[in-house]
Amino acid sequence: MTSPRHQALITDFAGVLTDNLVEVYARFEQREGLRPMTFLSEGWGSPEGRLLYQQLELGEIDQAEWNVGMAALIGVRPEDLMGRLLLEMDPAYEMLRLVTDARAAGVKTAVLTNSLGRAPYDPYALYDLPGKFDVVVFSDRYAMRKPDPRIFEVTCELLKVAPEDCVFVDDSEQNLPPAAAMGMVTLHGVDEQITVPKLRRLLAI
Repeated sequence: MTSPRHQALITDFAGVLTDNLVEVYARFEQREGLRPMTFLSEGWGSPEGRLLYQQLELGEIDQAEWNVGMAALIGVRPEDLMGRLLLEMDPAYEMLRLVTDARAAGVKTAVLTNSLGRAPYDPYALYDLPGKFDVVVFSDRYAMRKPDPRIFEVTCELLKVAPEDCVFVDDSEQNLPPAAAMGMVTLHGVDEQITVPKLRRLLAI
């Protein structure tokens, strides 16, 4: 088999290896009796909410502290808020199958995620990321987060590949330019039905 032009695949976790987060948040709002878009407008999208996420992703606060802070912003109880928020976040099965096929074809694989924390709720537990990927990079372990170019450099170093040999997929557009500036091919992945065929062409699998 001819070696693929791109030697490594780097993917985000939530929203790429899972279903669309906007839909996940909408189901949470329905369960909690919140009006639509409350989480995106008053939580995730507010300055205070963005700061909470940044602190969690950098390891400056833990998930329990995030739960308390975010609950106050959107007006819900804080107990296991992250677990309740992501309760119906299902796997993106075609993307996960693509990762398996890529590794079988000799493509190096990494998941690069801005950490959501792992206690009291572990959103990664069901995915066996260390078993499915060659490299797993959680932002809080390195005290840096996407879109900081340094975390892309760390990921490439761990994979032992040059950035220009990588394809990077993320559902957040703001994370793509730094990777592209390093020479990576980037994809804005919000729908696995569109993303997977593109990746199969890029990776020749």
